[in-house]
Amino acid sequence: MLLDDYEKNYLLYNSNFKESFGAGWAAYRGDLVVVEGEIADAQGRRKPPVLSLIGTALLAQADKIVMLVGSLDNLADITTLLDKYKADFAPGVRVVIYVVNIAKPMIVTVDGVDVVMLPMADGMVWNEMVDELGLDKGDFKGQSAGQKVLTLFEAFKGYKPKYEAVGLDEALTRTIEAKRAIYGAV
Repeated sequence: MLLDDYEKNYLLYNSNFKESFGAGWAAYRGDLVVVEGEIADAQGRRKPPVLSLIGTALLAQADKIVMLVGSLDNLADITTLLDKYKADFAPGVRVVIYVVNIAKPMIVTVDGVDVVMLPMADGMVWNEMVDELGLDKGDFKGQSAGQKVLTLFEAFKGYKPKYEAVGLDEALTRTIEAKRAIYGAV
């Protein structure tokens, strides 16, 4: 399965869970490595990733990604992300990326993939996506972790964002100076 291949290639990082269920469905939550860290020792172990999609919620069916949600610090990294994973995208894949360095939501088409870009410097991707789709806790009651990702995807099918559609070059001119809010132990 696709997620098993990702795991073998050390592309799943800070994993919350990886679950296969039903008729060829596979779900993952955690971080998705975009640029691997360099090899650290003779055993081939790697340093932490240079770039990852943070807070990823990924759903695959029949070895194709049907939904990808996560967060990037820098809008310019979207091309690196898509270059790495777009070969695994199913036709009509649903992609939402929360981006730290944008001020306004937008829809950007990159290499034929429509990507909804939403600003977020503070928060959890899963919670923000649940709110964006108008879901609540009751919608997930009694479901396994993987089934919750499938429920998110089912709600996503009817999602019709009304944000401005812009090209990638235009989107890159709309970035702001912002840093991800990180909180330590309280």
